[in-house]
Amino acid sequence: MTELHPMIAKVTQRIALRSAAGRRRYLDLIERGRDAGTNRQNLACGNLAHGFAASGEDKPVIRTGAAMNIGIVTAYNDMLSAHQPYGRYPEAIKLAAREVGATAQVAGGVPAMCDGVTQGLAGMELSLFSRDTIALSTAVALSHAMFEGALMLGICDKIVPGLLMGALRFGHLPTIFVPSGPMPSGLANKEKQRIRQLYAQGKVGREELLESESASYHGAGTCTFYGTANTNQMMMEVMGLHMPGAAFVNPGTKLRSELTRAAVHRVAAIGWDGDDYRPLGHCVDEKAIVNAAVGLLATGGSTNHAIHLPAIARAAGIIIDWTDLAELSRVVPLLARVYPNGADDVNAFHAAGGMAWIITELLGNGLLHRDVLTVARADLIDYGRMPRLENDALMWDEPPTAPGDDAILRPVSNPFSPDGGMTLLAGNLGRCIMKTSAVDASRHTIEAPARVFSDQDQVMAAFKAGELDRDVIVVVRFQGPRANGMPELHKLTPPLGVLQDKGFKVALVTDGRMSGASGKVPAAIHLSPEALGGGPIGKLRDGDLVRVCAVTGTLEALVDPADWDAREQALAPPPPFDTGRELFALFRQHSDLAEAGASPILAAMDAEA
Repeated sequence: MTELHPMIAKVTQRIALRSAAGRRRYLDLIERGRDAGTNRQNLACGNLAHGFAASGEDKPVIRTGAAMNIGIVTAYNDMLSAHQPYGRYPEAIKLAAREVGATAQVAGGVPAMCDGVTQGLAGMELSLFSRDTIALSTAVALSHAMFEGALMLGICDKIVPGLLMGALRFGHLPTIFVPSGPMPSGLANKEKQRIRQLYAQGKVGREELLESESASYHGAGTCTFYGTANTNQMMMEVMGLHMPGAAFVNPGTKLRSELTRAAVHRVAAIGWDGDDYRPLGHCVDEKAIVNAAVGLLATGGSTNHAIHLPAIARAAGIIIDWTDLAELSRVVPLLARVYPNGADDVNAFHAAGGMAWIITELLGNGLLHRDVLTVARADLIDYGRMPRLENDALMWDEPPTAPGDDAILRPVSNPFSPDGGMTLLAGNLGRCIMKTSAVDASRHTIEAPARVFSDQDQVMAAFKAGELDRDVIVVVRFQGPRANGMPELHKLTPPLGVLQDKGFKVALVTDGRMSGASGKVPAAIHLSPEALGGGPIGKLRDGDLVRVCAVTGTLEALVDPADWDAREQALAPPPPFDTGRELFALFRQHSDLAEAGASPILAAMDAEA
């Protein structure tokens, strides 16, 4: 077995030491969950009868308690393209469960918000907290004590992190995540980006823009760019929580159906009554969390996981921070270029070797922990194999020896970049993340006067008026979790790209988020502490010189210290009252910092502990 890279070992050990007390409490918690109440054998007759009353032909088996009953937690809706296929999954899962003597029930549904629909609108202010709502809904579903295993049906941005956070509270259950796969490729992503920029400049109209978008997002499955949804699928693979190779197989195919069937059979095989018990809470340990971070860096994944990964880790009693991510980024090379970091989409990535190549190459160079407990039969090496059908039987090929397209995938010996492109910036404005993997090296340092805004609509108005046609640091504050739920500022990507293409030095600084689809414009994001409550970004004024530097890892307002110290904080804009935002007031008031996961429920849980 290849020796682990010293930095991977160092960061893992530091995380384990930092997390020791919390991890011990968590493992004790899930042990009690298995033995002291949250299982079917402890239900009274009236409780149990309620649980199987409508189970039809499965009723006798559920009643005896002699076989695993699998709880299905589904994020199905048919507005969200990636989740539309899940409508038919429960019946297929029940049939597959009966094949191995088990049963399955839909334990509950969770909301599935589409960020693509809500981008730039008031509804986006519910997006991040939908993750915590999903975690709560997952816990409600699994709290019925009817299940010895679980299948999570979810794929998109906040949904997989929320499902995982909620399922970890019931970490004594063996649990497998079941994806639905990406839609087939449509209009090339670069062409879509070109039309968006033309629209931002007023050179094409709404009808041409809508035609372009419709050609891009045209069927069932995840969007094909490498944003947060597809980064989720990468992470589930590298953490060993999928069936191997399940991430990027298209919906509606025989291979997709067989992978789902295999997940049902496998979860039935790893229950606590057998000799291969693999509970979720043991699979998600410090090594698995580090593997997820390494996969994120090696593939140029979504910056949203700089928030989601700390939240997932905390749900398992583990503490990871941006310093850990930054140190890992320095030694993990960029091995993939998938749009927006490259020209090709996730279907091309998968065809070139995809996750099988990434995991094989990282393991072979000591950059992943191989000795982790996965839901598969061996260890992480299983995830270096690509699934296929032979005479309708599911099989896995041997690990690839080379990538199929070196414009998309590279070996460690010849990476696209020697580092993972996730940089921690710190200075007198706080701590933040900058993703450099899609940003040209000539733009890794930007120094320019600030133009300060309180929302992205103000930025759009200034852009259309020509007020930003210069070197500029666009500052958008009061976008943090406590201010307005930390919406993504994806609407800013086209106009900022236009300014950069005109030759101006441009960067974004914000306490909000950018989409996993953000790309070529330098963006210092997730700035903590946020403006609301006293973050230094609240002191910035129009014209202040600001320096954003990924080379030195600094973010600074170049203002006389005496002047800076004497300044008062800007006042927050009055909150709007629409789209249900007011229902999440409690979440906003109790949310943690972005670096800790921006989670109100984990903050409350830690306080109670």
